[in-house]
Amino acid sequence: MALKHAKSAEVVDLKPLGDKLKGTKTSAIIKAEHFEAIRLVVHAGMTIATHEVAGNVMLHCLEGHVRLGLSDGQLDLMAGEWVFLDRSEDHSIAGIEDSCVLMTILFPHKSGSVPGM
Repeated sequence: MALKHAKSAEVVDLKPLGDKLKGTKTSAIIKAEHFEAIRLVVHAGMTIATHEVAGNVMLHCLEGHVRLGLSDGQLDLMAGEWVFLDRSEDHSIAGIEDSCVLMTILFPHKSGSVPGM
């Protein structure tokens, strides 16, 4: 079954999940040609192995506490905090607490295309 993606001008509720966080799974919000937004659920003790994403990444911790493993160390991200990662930045994500993170990926434009033109 395909995931339901948000439509243009559709409001998406990103309030903290609270007690519902334990039973919630990661879900895609939107995937378009140049960007993707995902509600990433990382439970305490869970680790997403080191990987590289094909675009620039923005992570906004909506609730909880995650630890990013970066090539030059670690970075803790807690509720209300935001970080940008360049597309060449390999990273891992570990759940220190049950957490929900809004992950936005900006994909590079195809050669020769100009956004908005």
